[in-house]
Amino acid sequence: MSFSGTVKEELLKHVPAARHCQIAELAAILHFCGHYEGLDQETAQDIPAGSAWPNGKNVFVQNAEKTDKNTVKLFVQAENEAVVRKCFTLLRKTFNINTSVNETFSKKTAGRPASCSILLEKPEEAAQVLQAAKFMDKDGRLTDLRDPVSSLIIKNACCQRAFLRGAFLAAGSMSDPEKSYHLEIVCTNAAQAEQICSILLLFQVEARIVQRKKYQIVYMKDGAGISDFLNIVEAHVSLMTFENYRIVKEMRNSVNRRVNCETANISKTVSASTRQVDDILFLKQKYGLANLPENLREMAEVRLENPDAPLRELGEYLNPPVGKSGVNHRLRKLSELADRLREGPKEQ
Repeated sequence: MSFSGTVKEELLKHVPAARHCQIAELAAILHFCGHYEGLDQETAQDIPAGSAWPNGKNVFVQNAEKTDKNTVKLFVQAENEAVVRKCFTLLRKTFNINTSVNETFSKKTAGRPASCSILLEKPEEAAQVLQAAKFMDKDGRLTDLRDPVSSLIIKNACCQRAFLRGAFLAAGSMSDPEKSYHLEIVCTNAAQAEQICSILLLFQVEARIVQRKKYQIVYMKDGAGISDFLNIVEAHVSLMTFENYRIVKEMRNSVNRRVNCETANISKTVSASTRQVDDILFLKQKYGLANLPENLREMAEVRLENPDAPLRELGEYLNPPVGKSGVNHRLRKLSELADRLREGPKEQ
């Protein structure tokens, strides 16, 4: 199972104790995966042109005086079985509604369900759920399920957590943290995406929105933000697993940075040492080390005897010993003298 699937399995088992939180999580699932079915002909005339009727699309009432509660049915469908199973659990625990999960199979899925769905065929049950989730008012008027959810549903922090949990279950995914950090929630419109981002900001978590084809994607790519999100939705086991991946990854990155830094320093030291030895050999051939001042002659001989030694070690070989800066100063003087000899006497 993918890491994303593991997170969803954990969220599936987490059922809020408070009824208002159960409704908030169910509202998120309906918000992303719910559809209206069975509206009567009079209501159907109020549906905007271009809306599909009735399966598979989210049809809604616009400027309808009243919807007959006895005709509305509620349909929830998702490719991920965990979403529908969670919906089933919330309906049973929150409203004492017992329904069945229907599975649709395809040749492409090799015996696994291509999608799962729940249909509340009793209009009174659908109306009960829709009114509790604020998608239907007391007079039976419906709102578009894809419009931002009522602020009454998510006014408490616990309900905001539950709503985000339902949103991730219904439309979210995560990459394998061993490979990369990426969490996203796929929204059908900008208002839907902005509401998700606004709720996350209440927990000091910043997410971004990008358009992908016809969808608006709320996403996070930084490890700290994803950790915070998993904590918010109360996926604590997955959070610990994710943090373990982060620790290992950061340790590897730290080791790699240190190795790269040390490699660069070694390369720099070897390059400087090679240049210094070349300069001293040039001086020996063209000028003679015996003609150098005593301190430079001793320095030149020590460097030739220890071509790979670092500056601090070279200083210990001198008599009296000299610090790293003193060694560097003498070697620089030798290189300057070699450069002047290479250039030859200046023309007057």
